[in-house]
Amino acid sequence: MSEHLEIRALLPQRHPLLLVDRVLDVEAGRFIRTVKAVTGSEPCYADLPEDACRWRWRYPAGLLIESFGQSAALLWLRGEQPDLDDGRTLMFVAATGFRFDGPVYPGDVVRHEVRLDSVIADTAFASGESWVGDRRVATVTTLVATRRPVQPPHPQTPELARAAA
Repeated sequence: MSEHLEIRALLPQRHPLLLVDRVLDVEAGRFIRTVKAVTGSEPCYADLPEDACRWRWRYPAGLLIESFGQSAALLWLRGEQPDLDDGRTLMFVAATGFRFDGPVYPGDVVRHEVRLDSVIADTAFASGESWVGDRRVATVTTLVATRRPVQPPHPQTPELARAAA
């Protein structure tokens, strides 16, 4: 599962929020190693002036968490071999113990190393680290994700009543 098209087949995210570029290694249901190349042309840098201070080029923590979460989702979905057309959607629930150990800048390649700790019913628990080379940039104690049915709006909602009129 190393090709980008396979990643796109499993994850619902698309540009600019698809934040995993390649899977380096996977042991289904146990461990995954992925990479995300950070570039200066990311949308998060679009409004920075050319002479912005270095600290303003730090990759946003929220995007680093999202990239780690997408890596965890790939691990879970890869081990589960789910029916992706079953009417359920993958949802990020929480991340606890997320510690940032260092900055990430354009030009860095972030490597996520994610362990699937347990799956209970439709909820997965993962942990791991993120690295740039041999420098750890983040640690995650627990990341929680779930798969839930997508429920259509109730037919009596005001929006549907207006649309039907």
